Formats: sequence, structure tokens, C-alpha cells
Amino acid sequence: MERMDKISTFTPVVGIEIHVELATKSKMFCGCKNDPFFAPEPNIYTCPVCLGMPGALPVANKKAIEWTIKIGLALGCKINLFSKFDRKHYFYPDLPKGYQISQYDQPLCYEGSVDTEFGPVRITRVHLEEDTGKLLHQNNESLIDFNRSGVPLVEIVSEPDIHSPEAAKAYTKKIAEIIKALEVSSADMEKGSMRLEANISVTFDKSLPPYKVEVKNLNSFRYIERAIAFETVRQSEIRRKGELPRQETRGWNESKGETFAQRSKESAEDYRYFPDPDLPPLHFTKEFVEGIMSALPRLPQETVAHLQELGLKESDAKIIAKNPKLVAVMEELGGSAARVANLVVNGKITGDTKEILLEQMAALESTVQMDDSKLSQVIATVLSENPKAVSDYKAGKQQVLGFIIGMVFKKAGRVDRERVQESIQKELHGQ
Repeated sequence: MERMDKISTFTPVVGIEIHVELATKSKMFCGCKNDPFFAPEPNIYTCPVCLGMPGALPVANKKAIEWTIKIGLALGCKINLFSKFDRKHYFYPDLPKGYQISQYDQPLCYEGSVDTEFGPVRITRVHLEEDTGKLLHQNNESLIDFNRSGVPLVEIVSEPDIHSPEAAKAYTKKIAEIIKALEVSSADMEKGSMRLEANISVTFDKSLPPYKVEVKNLNSFRYIERAIAFETVRQSEIRRKGELPRQETRGWNESKGETFAQRSKESAEDYRYFPDPDLPPLHFTKEFVEGIMSALPRLPQETVAHLQELGLKESDAKIIAKNPKLVAVMEELGGSAARVANLVVNGKITGDTKEILLEQMAALESTVQMDDSKLSQVIATVLSENPKAVSDYKAGKQQVLGFIIGMVFKKAGRVDRERVQESIQKELHGQ
């Protein structure tokens, strides 16, 4: 209670940086395998490029660029039709080149926004860079595993629109749900494929103070919530003395429930950014961006709305929406969807309900083979029988795509979902 009283006269002002490792097959600037979490031993997925050896030249991963734009579009961002990679200089053992290839003044994506239960959070930028190696500290020595070095890493930077620990938790969970829906990363914080950093200040009136404290390497939603609560108290006590907290980078000690000082915080000038001379600038057409936009899957909020259209309660829909296979089951259950969903959520799967659910889940695991002409005929039939769904899709309601796919499955069996989606979109855009 004492801690809450200390917080009450100050408001935290928080911006969050979220780092997401993309699940591409190869690394960002070389052909090495991108699988740092399941490598059988350290330093086996490496080459002269990701080890920073002299004379080794990087080549950008096209899929990683496309996926970054995909993330930006899902977060409501504008896309830079001209972008580039920059060198960010700093010296640390896990960075063999002495600089990181990142993006500075012309990121791929900018000016987005995400709605949360605490209000909208503006996205400053979404940019693409390479991950560093991983330091392992044991027996009074430090070891470096470079399997992670060069893995494509997306950074999502918010504006300082977050004003409570709870709002920070809600925002980061929302981003994780979107990333998982896009299927570009596991967003597994325990393994480190998604990492959180919070820039925290405190103020009397929500205005931006002339300092910020960065808390790095927070690997759970609970940790970021607790770290912000702790920093709000710590910084409030300093400001009551008429002082400003030191601008610095801090770590989080979960066992003690407190942050600790690591180093003074760098400014952009300290990194000596300049365009990477080994990588050509990136030029995109509007048609290229529109193509990525048209292929976006249904996002979490859209999935919840779609499930409610199938008769599910909002609370049930929010839970079911987190499991793509269960969503597909609900689409195929038709009139039984709401009843089965309620039983799934409450853990009461027995008798006929269990049989229905297991049957539908098994169907999802098997794929029917069908030639292109036969699939086209089925899709044409479904579209002609569902004119409202077609008009809704053309009006911008992407969520009806799942309904159309479900109708195709009912007629054709479980054809490869990605193939069906591409065929439907091609047919609809050709009409």
C-alpha cells in the first residue's frame, strides 16, 4: 500500500521497444541456417559474413524485408517506398564487426497505431536489423555463441503513449498476438525470439520529461509490468527531492524485484550512423506493397469479430482466437460452434462434443490432393453461392476470407489452406 501511495502523485510516461526474431530459413545477410534455439552445438551456423570477417559482403534477405513490411502493415504503418540499411557502431563482444547493420532515418515502416483496452498506442517505426551473438557466462568466464549472430531482427518502437504498468502489459501482449497471427515469428519470450525494452520517465502531467531510463532485456509480460511499477516508485522518490533521475540503461533482477544500473544511456550521435556502403538502397512500388497488404491473414481483432459472427460470446471468442486450429474448427462446425467453443473454454469436453472436436481436429491434420482446375471450379461455385461475402471482402472486410475458405473446405475437403487462400484472392481480384 505504501508503494502505491508513492506512485499516486506521479504518472509514468513509457515508450516500448519490442525486438522480434523472424523465422526465415536463412539469416539476414548470409545463407547460414536461421535456427539458433535448436542448434545441436554452438557456432555451427556461421560463415565469414555473420562472423564479421574482413572482405565478407552481405546480401539482404528478401523474405525478411517482405515480412517486416507485413508487420508494419498489420500495425497500421505507412511504408517507405525508399529505404536503406545503416551501420550502427558500438563495441561489444557479441558484435564481431564492431557495428550492427540496422536502419536509422529511413526505416521500412513508420507512423502506425495499435488499439488496446487502455487506448491507442502510436507506433513510431518498424525497422529491420541483424541480431547479435549470445553471451554465456559460466565458471568465471564468458563464452560467445554466434549461431544467433545475423538472424533477422525486427524492432517495433512505440511513442511514449503508455501511462501505467498494466497498459504496458496489454500493449506488449497485443503485439505478440499480432506477430503470431502473421506467422513470421514464434514470439517466444522464454527462448528470446521476442524481447522487450521500456523507456520510462515520470511526470506530474503526462508531458515528456527531459530524461528517460531504459530497462533492457525483459523477457515476459509480467517482468515489464513489474519493472515499470518499480521504476515509477524509484524515479518518483528522486523527483520529490527536486532532482532528475540519471539517464541510463538498467537491467531487471526478478528475484529481488528491482532494476539495477548497467551503464549510461547512449544517444543516436554516439552510434555514428551512416548508410551501409555494401548494401544498395531499397526501392519498392505501390503495387508491391499492395500485394503484401492483400495477402495479410486475419488479425486477432478481426478473428474475434468473425467468431462472434459465428455465434460465440466475446469472452469465448478472445480465447479461441489465440489458437488457429480451433478457429478453423469453429468455422467448420457451423451451428454447433458456439456450444463447442463454450465447452472448450470451460474444459468440459465430454461425450459427443469430444467426438465432434476430435473429428474436426483430425480433419485439419489431413490434406486432400486436388488439381488446380477442380479447385478453381469449387471456388467459383462457393463465390457464386455467397455474393454477400464476396461484396464484403471487396469492401475491405478481410475477416470474411476465413468464412469463404471454410465453405471451400466443406465442398472440397481439407485442401492446403495457403493454396486455397491464394486461389480465392486471385479469383476475387480478377473479378
